[in-house]
Amino acid sequence: MSLWKRAIEDALSKTKRNIEKYKGRFPHVSTDGGKKYTLTPNNDWTEGFWSGILWLCYEYSKDAEFRDAAVGTIQSFRERLEANRVLDHHDIGFLYSLSAKAGWIVERDERARELALRAAEKLMLRWREKGQYIQAWGPAADPRNGGKIIIDCMMNLPLLYWAFEQTGDDKYREVAVAQADKSRRYLVRGDDSSYHTFRFEMETGEPIGGDTAQGYTNGSTWTRGQAWGVYGFALSYRYTRDARYLETSKRLARYFLERLPEDRVVYWDFDVPNTADEYRDSSASSIVAAGLLELLSLMAADDPERSFFAEGVSLSMKSLVENYSTTGEPEVDGFIKRGSYHVRGNSSPDDFTIWGDYFYLEALVRLERGINGYWYDDTKRSLISEG
Repeated sequence: MSLWKRAIEDALSKTKRNIEKYKGRFPHVSTDGGKKYTLTPNNDWTEGFWSGILWLCYEYSKDAEFRDAAVGTIQSFRERLEANRVLDHHDIGFLYSLSAKAGWIVERDERARELALRAAEKLMLRWREKGQYIQAWGPAADPRNGGKIIIDCMMNLPLLYWAFEQTGDDKYREVAVAQADKSRRYLVRGDDSSYHTFRFEMETGEPIGGDTAQGYTNGSTWTRGQAWGVYGFALSYRYTRDARYLETSKRLARYFLERLPEDRVVYWDFDVPNTADEYRDSSASSIVAAGLLELLSLMAADDPERSFFAEGVSLSMKSLVENYSTTGEPEVDGFIKRGSYHVRGNSSPDDFTIWGDYFYLEALVRLERGINGYWYDDTKRSLISEG
């Protein structure tokens, strides 16, 4: 049995046990390095990752128990949207791409498709016409978060690109492209590192400056933010075929891989002192592994960087499986240890993270079986052209 297959089988076993254990609730993070996830009633930004894990498990195994649990989460997301419960943020893409849109991709469920399109319309309400950006958090006039974009949003744009494919309505494409362009210009630095956040004047869209919400300092490079950029710009390239996005993804990926520690799993920020007791972020390495697999699928066969990126995936995933996974620990909930949520806020700085588990499993099933996740529809890859 291959290293990847053994890790997948362990994740399937844990997930099957967790379905019964969670009883319709959603895993978020563990606390204090614990063995168990804290659970939510679907009122945070992370619940879609549990849905995505269930869909990946079903596609890999064809076990109906995973399918039934995944379908059950869609109803929870339908109720959340109808109640407008904690949706005043940009992470609607994370929530609904891996739940409702996944249900459409896997089963061609028309009701799931309709829900995902409604979610895309909800995400469009984050667009600030005066400033020309998708606001990350809070209401439009929020004095603390108004005018703020974040690099995480690159992974929410696929919901809008997909909505354009489904409906032909240019508004979705135009907003997604405008946000990707603004993120490329202001969040990606000249040395190929990235800001976590960037603020604009709310009324005019004039740039104010970059800072961070979860990184080490305003000028440092938060590794999970860099990871969102690697994968997010690759996905924008898949949908638009704008070569600037492919190059940006490659730049960000090169920066990430060139700064890995010896065991190939990153610390939580590239600029923190690399001491033995410094916090890692296995979730950032998992996101980049999945993102690099996407990037490799889009690169030309003769691209001179193919071998560098392919080696990066292989070495990082091997380390995650051998040094960070919970294979052989059936009593714990999560798949990989040493994820960090918000280190400076002392919020689960060395714990399980459900997004880390999702991208770890996505990378594994892509390596082992070619299952690509739910950021785009494999059977409908119409290209978006400028104009």
